[in-house]
Amino acid sequence: MKPLYMGTHLFIRRLLMMAALAILPLTARAFDLNDLQTQLRATPVVRGQFVQQKFLRSLPQPLTSRGDFTLASGQGLLWLLRTPIKQDLRINAKGISRRDETGAWQSLPQQTGSGRENRLFLSVLAGDTTGLQENFDLALTGEANAWQLLLTPKSVLLRQIFDNIQINGGKLVDRIELRETQGDRSVLQMTDAVAADALSPEEQRAFSD
Repeated sequence: MKPLYMGTHLFIRRLLMMAALAILPLTARAFDLNDLQTQLRATPVVRGQFVQQKFLRSLPQPLTSRGDFTLASGQGLLWLLRTPIKQDLRINAKGISRRDETGAWQSLPQQTGSGRENRLFLSVLAGDTTGLQENFDLALTGEANAWQLLLTPKSVLLRQIFDNIQINGGKLVDRIELRETQGDRSVLQMTDAVAADALSPEEQRAFSD
């Protein structure tokens, strides 16, 4: 009876170990789209610099622009282009506005290609994964401190424009790459991003005007 008991005991131990190994991937999978959205929305204000490059098939070198940005939770994005030209853009739920020479914000047409990209940038930077899921299939890999989100268009219209959009980040978004069906692509990199609890007086005026 003893050998039989030992064999049964060993079998049960192995079975329990196999069950534990089977459960481990599920318990270890702790970072999902809800976690990502919560993580990106946890900071009220993010300021930093950006480098945006447009790689066109017809040009040997990318078109490069640089500037500063301020992302404010619930208010939108200030996109302050500094080179090669100076241009201030504000992106929020109402659309996209550009500051004119008098300092007033003027609304821009909503159907331009750049407008579409900027709205996507805002949704991504703001962690609006729920909104993104309306137009894209989302595939998230990695962990909270190093993740990658791949967006594949759902609609025929978007599939005619984008192959996919790849986003990389950690606590904040670090890099966004838009790959277009015709072969062009845009890469946006955020650097020196820092979190803050509140907007500066100038930023408050920019969002409230």
